[in-house]
This record gives sequence, C-alpha cells and structure tokens, in this order.
Amino acid sequence: MSRVSAKKKNEYPWSLRLMYWNQYRTRGQTLLPTQVWGRSPVLLWRFLRMFQAFERNSSPLDPVLRALITVRVSQINHCAFCIDFNAMRVLAQGGAEDKLDGLADIANSVHFSEAEKAALIYAETITDSQRRVSDEQIEALKKDFSEDEIVELTALIAFQNMSSKFNAALDLPAQGFCEWKPMDDGLEE
Repeated sequence: MSRVSAKKKNEYPWSLRLMYWNQYRTRGQTLLPTQVWGRSPVLLWRFLRMFQAFERNSSPLDPVLRALITVRVSQINHCAFCIDFNAMRVLAQGGAEDKLDGLADIANSVHFSEAEKAALIYAETITDSQRRVSDEQIEALKKDFSEDEIVELTALIAFQNMSSKFNAALDLPAQGFCEWKPMDDGLEE
C-alpha cells in the first residue's frame, strides 16, 4: 500500500480522467504514479512533458540504453514501480533479459558494449550521492558519445532519479507490467 493514495477518479480534472481512461484502455490499468502526481496536475503535466522529451524518436540515445539506465537508477533507489515499468520498456524496445540480469554487475557483464558499460556506470555514479563523477568517466563516455549525447544522458539520469525517488519515498508498488524479476540488484542492504 502506498503512503499517499490516489484520489477518486471523479475528483481529478477531466483532462486527467481522460488520460487515466487511455492508460486503462492501453495498459489494462491506470499507472499509480500518475494518479499520485495528479494530486498536483501542473506538476504531473510538466513531469510527463519531460518523460516525452526523453522518449522522442529523435533522441540521440538508443532506446534500449535509455530503458536500461532507468532500470539501473530505479534499482539503486529501490523503486519497485520503476523497475517493473522500465524493465517492461527494455524488453519492448528489443533488449534481452540477459542485459537486465547483467545490471547487477555491469563492469563484468559480457552482455554490454563498452559504450553501454560507460553510460550505466556513469548512471550509478550520479545516483550514488556519496560518489562524484570523475574526469576519467567523462573521457570514457566521450569515446562513444558526443557532448550533446552526454548532456542528454546526464539529464535522463537526473530525471530518473527524481522519478524513482518520488515513487520510492511514497512506496508506490510494482503493478505487474514485466514478468522479469532481478536475480540480484547488485546492492548490499
């Protein structure tokens, strides 16, 4: 049970009710985080605009990499909803379960390219507030990513941190979007 509940459907503005109806029609259920964010419609609409910006077809970042990053950030932040939802996105974008399983030990996984490893380790560093990004990490990224791509990558990681920390703080549960379950998230409790 989440720490903040969704409102009753008829308590939301009509524009949100329409969005929730569409979520139900396409996914078989309404996304709990959008209902909770919907308690402040202006924040929800801004949040969704940012999400859409990262998911645009013209994004310079590969869709599988974007989804893998969101899963890894969500694992670190212990966001059950985000792991579930974003793992579904990895698989829907053509990513394989072995990549999802490899997130527990990125550096030693044979399933990631060097570019993917650099981006995922960069995401881990940014997400861990006790660590700082090094010049060496940026240089490793520059081998495969332009500076524009590094800016987009950094923004995606920051956005996913906001999203997963919001959901984790309010204890928003997984909604069963993906059958894949991590064998090990690579974190010590």
